[in-house]
Amino acid sequence: MNSPCLREASEACFLGCSPFAGLPGAPAEKSLTGAAVFRHDFLIATTSSLHPNSQFTNHESLPSLHESSSLFANAFPQYEQTDKADEIRANEYHHLSSANYVCLDYTGLGLFSYSQQIGHLPATSIASSSSHPPPSHLSSLESPFLVISYKSVNLRSQILHGVQESEIESRIRKRIMAFMNVSESDYAMVFTANQSSAFKLLAESYSFHSNTNLLTVYDHENEAVELMLESARKRGAHTRSAEFSYPRMRIWSEKLRKMIIGNKRNRRRRGLFVFPLQSRITGAQYSYSWMGMAQERGWHVLLDASALRPKDMDTFGLSIFKPDFLICSFYKVFGDNPSGFACLFVKKSSASILRDSDAARSIGIVSLSPITTSFRHFQESAQEGISQRPSSALFQLQKNDIISGMAPKEMHYGSPELHSSEVDNVTPEAVSSTEIKVVSSTEIEEVETPFDSVRSRITETSFDGRLEIEFRGLDHADRLGIILINCRARYLINWLVNALLSLKHPDSDTELLPLVMIYGPKVKFERGPAVAFNVFDWKGEKINPVLVQKLADRNNISLTCGFLQHIWFADKDKEWERTLETRTSVAKGTESRRKRDDRRGISVVTASLGFLTNFEDVYRLWAFVSRFLDADFVEKERWRYTALNQQTVEV
Repeated sequence: MNSPCLREASEACFLGCSPFAGLPGAPAEKSLTGAAVFRHDFLIATTSSLHPNSQFTNHESLPSLHESSSLFANAFPQYEQTDKADEIRANEYHHLSSANYVCLDYTGLGLFSYSQQIGHLPATSIASSSSHPPPSHLSSLESPFLVISYKSVNLRSQILHGVQESEIESRIRKRIMAFMNVSESDYAMVFTANQSSAFKLLAESYSFHSNTNLLTVYDHENEAVELMLESARKRGAHTRSAEFSYPRMRIWSEKLRKMIIGNKRNRRRRGLFVFPLQSRITGAQYSYSWMGMAQERGWHVLLDASALRPKDMDTFGLSIFKPDFLICSFYKVFGDNPSGFACLFVKKSSASILRDSDAARSIGIVSLSPITTSFRHFQESAQEGISQRPSSALFQLQKNDIISGMAPKEMHYGSPELHSSEVDNVTPEAVSSTEIKVVSSTEIEEVETPFDSVRSRITETSFDGRLEIEFRGLDHADRLGIILINCRARYLINWLVNALLSLKHPDSDTELLPLVMIYGPKVKFERGPAVAFNVFDWKGEKINPVLVQKLADRNNISLTCGFLQHIWFADKDKEWERTLETRTSVAKGTESRRKRDDRRGISVVTASLGFLTNFEDVYRLWAFVSRFLDADFVEKERWRYTALNQQTVEV
């Protein structure tokens, strides 16, 4: 894995990814002592980004957006250096602002921009759906699609012997591999329908009969991983999981180290080590050294890159610890069109561990091909259904009319991430295609990227002319680069955590009670751009996360619900009895008690920040959560929506 920007990214990482590193006028860091100083200064700046030592007991006492923005800018003056992201958002994702919509439920990578997508709609639909329409030439374009079709092939055969791919598939693959900083000489790649398909495909193809262990490192319930575990157990694998200490959700290092090293009896029969570099629920980050330890002990390593920020694959560590397998996922358009596909990378030197499997032939490997049908009749019929609210009306329209590549149902944990209410009743039969923008040859222009060998706009000569595919979502991340993306996320997520922790219930008899409980890292220099939390009422009782999510959605803020699991309580007291919940899952198609799987964990609300998230987004989430300081807020919301003839929110 090599990249022209590897040196820059590596220096930034060895220096602790300082919020100042790589920015104009930034002081140079030369030692770990210097990095520690910057971390200390960062924590002080985060604390002072609100009013110093502020605690808010009333939602009406919060500073205004303007005042908060000024305090934030004073605390983090380097944030201004990330304004390229704001320009991209204004020009290419104007629906986020025009719809007054806060999108905090997308995790992963977007391929295209919103401007590209609405370029497919008729001119009348564009005018009615946005106060900032795209350039006028877009509305006259034809609207062909890139079709996703399932293939009946074995993963091992495809990796070892290759399969004839079209020119357009080859160019898309090259663009994605360049973006992911994965070498074509070292890795082969296949397209899969979604993240769950990629995990299950590998589980059905991996040689568990000679490598009997499957060890995973996830602090939350993950549908794709659960499918892998289910398939592996059926094939005789011994499955285990890392555990995480409450409440910071750090890896219980001693136990994980013992599981990796193993005992004398099974040291020669390792298996598959499934590892994400960070939790997409809590934002907890994990050390590269776990991959190195597993590789040294003979494990095959699967790196789950689905929760990584854009350009995180350019970091230095991944050029050293090359995993045997890697999975990433893509959705189409951030904040609007969540359908997409996933990619499974296999290191060529590790392909021999795979086995042909009849079951794997029917799992998720797909091919991509262009078609020329314009679907003009669909566009005309869709005009009335296009909504400014991206994650609901448009998605429902896609389900009903079977358009644009909806992957099989994935609740929160696959590619893409959706509210559960939006993916109900989606079946694999509804899967057919994914949109790709087509432009005329006169509109072609070169776009600068860090990869000299790959053009951002890809040309395919087909039977009806030149097909130009423009991955603007990937282009935008390339232009910003790893340093700006990570610094922007660091400022925003830590401000949000600090702001949430400042909300307190008033109590005259005892000390102030916290409104919000954070699970995972709190204010911390090294943390991912996601936060898991719960809201508690003035009596200390947890408010149902689903209720919080629904009320947020009705305030135009999209959040996610998750379930933390594999939690370890170090103090051995009775706190776990008061904290943990039981979630029962039943295998599909059966109610047999033998198929029941009772898990203990914690249901939470999660907010995920992307590189297009801005300060107003996190401020609006803070302001929304602060309304729970009002003891009557939930009741008021119930009566308000009942009065508006809307469905009552059930507590």
